[in-house]
Amino acid sequence: MDGMVNTMLRCPNCNSKDIGKIGSHQFYCWGCYIELTVNGDKMSVYQVEEDGTLSSLDDLFFGDEFAAPSFPEAQASS
Repeated sequence: MDGMVNTMLRCPNCNSKDIGKIGSHQFYCWGCYIELTVNGDKMSVYQVEEDGTLSSLDDLFFGDEFAAPSFPEAQASS
């Protein structure tokens, strides 16, 4: 079944089908070099930084409806 998900998956950034699986729910787009996490009907998109860390791009692609949950303890107080 995972193979079916992988073949149907398209990159939300460049629309490429050239997606590689790098984990149980993690994929990598070879077209634009972003990482995707798919869990059920939720998708998160990340830019891979030079040092290997991931920066979320969800706000650019999905807006509030698919935004990753916030963790108040990790946010700076205002």
